[in-house]
Amino acid sequence: MRPNVLFITADQWRGDCLGAAGHPVVRTPNVDRLAAEGVLFRRHYANAAPCSPARAVLYTGLYQMTNRVCRNGTPLDDRFDTVAKAARRAGYVPTLFGYTDTGPDPRGRAPRDPALTSYEGVLPGFDVRQALPEDDRPWLSWLARRGVDVSDPARIHRPTDELAPAVSSRPPAYGADQTQTAFLADAFLDWLAEQERAGPWFAHISFLRPHPPFIVPEPYASLYEGVEAPDPVGLGSAQAEADLHPLVAFTLDRLAKSDFIPGAAGRARDWSDEERRTIRQIYWGMISEVDAHLGRVFDAIKESGAWDNTVIVFTSDHAELMGDHHLLGKGGFFDGGYHVPLVVRLPGGADGAVVEAFTEAADVFPTIADLIGAVPANAPDGRSLRPFLEGRRPIAWRDHVFWEFDFRDVAGRAAEIRFGLSSRSCNLAVIRDATTKYVHFAGLPPLLFDLEADPGETRNLAQEPAWRERRLELAELLLAHRAAHLDQTLALTALTERGPVSELPWPE
Repeated sequence: MRPNVLFITADQWRGDCLGAAGHPVVRTPNVDRLAAEGVLFRRHYANAAPCSPARAVLYTGLYQMTNRVCRNGTPLDDRFDTVAKAARRAGYVPTLFGYTDTGPDPRGRAPRDPALTSYEGVLPGFDVRQALPEDDRPWLSWLARRGVDVSDPARIHRPTDELAPAVSSRPPAYGADQTQTAFLADAFLDWLAEQERAGPWFAHISFLRPHPPFIVPEPYASLYEGVEAPDPVGLGSAQAEADLHPLVAFTLDRLAKSDFIPGAAGRARDWSDEERRTIRQIYWGMISEVDAHLGRVFDAIKESGAWDNTVIVFTSDHAELMGDHHLLGKGGFFDGGYHVPLVVRLPGGADGAVVEAFTEAADVFPTIADLIGAVPANAPDGRSLRPFLEGRRPIAWRDHVFWEFDFRDVAGRAAEIRFGLSSRSCNLAVIRDATTKYVHFAGLPPLLFDLEADPGETRNLAQEPAWRERRLELAELLLAHRAAHLDQTLALTALTERGPVSELPWPE
């Protein structure tokens, strides 16, 4: 019998912010109990950032170098297979709650098609049960019907008693059962009640939180007030971080407070240590708020009788730097922006297992396809995690992880002007193993970090003579990795006298 599939993403959730992963402060009892019945992948990384590039990898199983979704607003080529298209081929009606941030392919569309004015399109293949676009309109309408004043949407994510935008743990006008997370969870629960018990069904809940703005209702707003926790990693000042690399300096100069606190003026680098500490506490509260609603979702599936036949995948599109290196948000090259959670529950599979091998966002699509009996139409760059889920280790598994970040600005050309580069050269690629990390730029100086001696990534060794051989070794590994992951869709097929012969999409 085909399983039900619940595919959950929580936007901008750090991989270390799980109780099951050993975080000393954050409490996530519902994700923890999912991990106790499934498999926790401790070294799981996004392959790109921000949202559209990260999700393009997640939904296609293809690296950015293949799918070419470089920035928010880059269209996704219609020729690529998606997790939703594959689910349809397997007999499901894949249903979306939230958003996928997919820019539609403009070819074949009229120039004035409104879909071409936004990157907030829907991944091809999905039916939409409940959308949640950036303007929040469906949620605001839902709030208004519950008696919340939404006459000034610009203030909805600010504390009700704050006159000026500022970092504050004071709660907003809406309550814990009225958040965007609650809105999407409620929509899923209504839909779940309509499904036949025999199934199968396929749902993707794409939660916005803990993505900024940083605000959350009680009891989560004050949940972590006064809690002692490890400080963010990095150097002692924003200027010291800026001196590490030109891209860090560029990011620190452009990162605005208003990106995280609506209406706030100035640069995020100028927040005080106390303000950054408050933001971290709010962020942890947002994580616990999402976790609480995940508990509602899991309990409802159990009550429906579908739990024993439901595959659950929980992850994030990318992470959140959360003060590391005096930065907030995502992107760049530091680990904190790419290390994300992954918990997969396969009924009848391994219970409570913890995988320390490197895994990537590109593995999610081939894993889901494998579990529902669908063969990807494009040869994925990732590999199915099914052997891990069944208590086995796949053959010849990777000993490194790879990601890319493209900082081109095709419309505004800010990066191109700052660095004197063409858009084609505004990118980087990272190869990282257990001990060392190499960052290669198309047009800027490289970086090399000794992760054993310097896990906070504070000292660039790329020009150190003693590290020249190691840098070359990793540069060659990066080149080999990229060469091995050129588009293999037809390259893995041979026409023979017996007809087409193809390699399996993933080795066991």
